[in-house]
Amino acid sequence: MPTIKEIARECGVSVATVSNIINDKGKVGEETKKRVLQVIQEMNYTPNIVAQNLKTKNTRSIGVIAEDMTVFALPDIIDGITEYCEKEDYQILLVNLRLYKKYGDAYYQDNIHRNIVQKEIQKLLSKQVEGIIYVASHERLINVIPADLPIPTVVAYGFTNKPEIPSVVVKDKGGAEQLVRYLISCGHKRIGVIAGKKESIHTQSRLEGYQSALFEANLLYDPGMIVYGEWDRESGYEHTEELVKRGATAIFCMNDFMAGGAYDRLDELGYTVGKNIAVAGFDNREMASYEKPELTTMGLPLHDIGYCAREVILKLLRGEEIHQKNGVYSVECKPFIRNSVNMI
Repeated sequence: MPTIKEIARECGVSVATVSNIINDKGKVGEETKKRVLQVIQEMNYTPNIVAQNLKTKNTRSIGVIAEDMTVFALPDIIDGITEYCEKEDYQILLVNLRLYKKYGDAYYQDNIHRNIVQKEIQKLLSKQVEGIIYVASHERLINVIPADLPIPTVVAYGFTNKPEIPSVVVKDKGGAEQLVRYLISCGHKRIGVIAGKKESIHTQSRLEGYQSALFEANLLYDPGMIVYGEWDRESGYEHTEELVKRGATAIFCMNDFMAGGAYDRLDELGYTVGKNIAVAGFDNREMASYEKPELTTMGLPLHDIGYCAREVILKLLRGEEIHQKNGVYSVECKPFIRNSVNMI
């Protein structure tokens, strides 16, 4: 491939003149400009954008570290990052750590991936990315990222507890509160909950939203109406009957898989979802619209989390201050009201 020096020599002009024409800078006569552009086309010259960007330290690239692309939340989050990058003419350098494939959920607590993450960060720094977005598999405390990185860093779908490393998360409490408020508006006062694992941030936040909605409606909170599961369909199946026996007219499941299990058990017990008992889920998985009846649920704003994370990076690159408390940005959930909730 020809160099800019060879283009200049062929045209009988300086390298600076060719550079100005390529970058549309400076004052160059029309005849000279026309001749240089013609030679560039004839010689099939392509500017080395990478080299130019490295020289100016403006690579217009963002590093994205994904914990595991096979986890359901990540593709939509990364799509949101990509959309914003396209809008701003940035490219992403994507690293897929494949942590869930390697370790299951063991790495959630013991941080066995700390060295892996820090090695990948160093690789991205060597490529002079302008910022890094770390995308977690699910919301939890992320403490594997050094606080003294020389470029802006943001965590999507996780918390850092470090204002210098902003976090973008789901507004779980608000989503649950909105969903339970809807159940109450349909006349339900005995609302059972099939929650996820007790230690999960999602579980804790959604339970706060449930309690807040009850308090707002002057309904007594009954701990006996809360059971805990494993985020799977079996948990929904196993815990449904005990909530029915405790007088639940509606069951709020903290994810759609558990709601599917509740459907299965209610059918065996002779109940018809949406007619003589209500069921609501969370996440808006694809299966929610295939259930019979279609499941009322709260959608996770995964795409918007990615989009917001990229927005925050841009603010940091511009030197703008982060005003959110503890650097945490919360993104609103969206309800999907379907046919699984009956009026009483």
